[in-house]
Amino acid sequence: MKLLEGKTAIITGASRGIGKGIAQVFAQHGANVAFTYSASVEAANELEKELKAQGVKAKGYQSNAANFDESQKLVEDVLADFGSIDILVNNAGITKDNLLMRMGEEDFDKVIEVNLKSVFNMTKAVLRTMLKQRKGSIINMSSVVGVKGNAGQTNYAASKAGIIGFSKSVALELGSRNIRSNVIAPGFIETEMTAKLDEEIVKGWRNAIPLKRGGSPEDIANACVFLASDMSTYITGQTLNVDGGMLT
Repeated sequence: MKLLEGKTAIITGASRGIGKGIAQVFAQHGANVAFTYSASVEAANELEKELKAQGVKAKGYQSNAANFDESQKLVEDVLADFGSIDILVNNAGITKDNLLMRMGEEDFDKVIEVNLKSVFNMTKAVLRTMLKQRKGSIINMSSVVGVKGNAGQTNYAASKAGIIGFSKSVALELGSRNIRSNVIAPGFIETEMTAKLDEEIVKGWRNAIPLKRGGSPEDIANACVFLASDMSTYITGQTLNVDGGMLT
């Protein structure tokens, strides 16, 4: 059963990792997918081809969600190419980890700009369309770190906690217009990035998780499908922890 048949989704930062997993699973569920990437042109072209092979409409756009004007332009382009926007997944994000006493101002500002300001930019950009349609599902990617904090990640934790507060406020503002705003807080997800880490460290992390494994991008994508689909029409303003029980 295709839960997103005929819906159009924008997914930011989708050329790899969690974003790519979301794009793939959305396409399997019949969604037309517009996705953004920052630098990896080749990976974006590959993904576009792969998604189209599922029989849906798909297109990659080189766009920086942290830039207000580029976000506005992206939404104009997607509307011209796809005709509607039903789902927005704000997934683009970076880390610049360091202990607070060693963290430079630039590393704090950059993480807030890319992780948090991008959510404002993109949500603002799709608003008029969703209001006109009187429907829409906005899904914002936070992190367990945004819920419980993490040493060495004050900038990242602040940005991800900010996303939760922002999303709850959007849910309150737009609920009467049938626009829903929810958050997913992934735990330890195994991607290309974590594959570079020391195996012993990763093993230690896995052992500390009640389900005794790291998550996959697909685990996050399945939760996104639920929140994007009509199965969750009475859910808004919520944070869904997809973390194998880390925060239990």
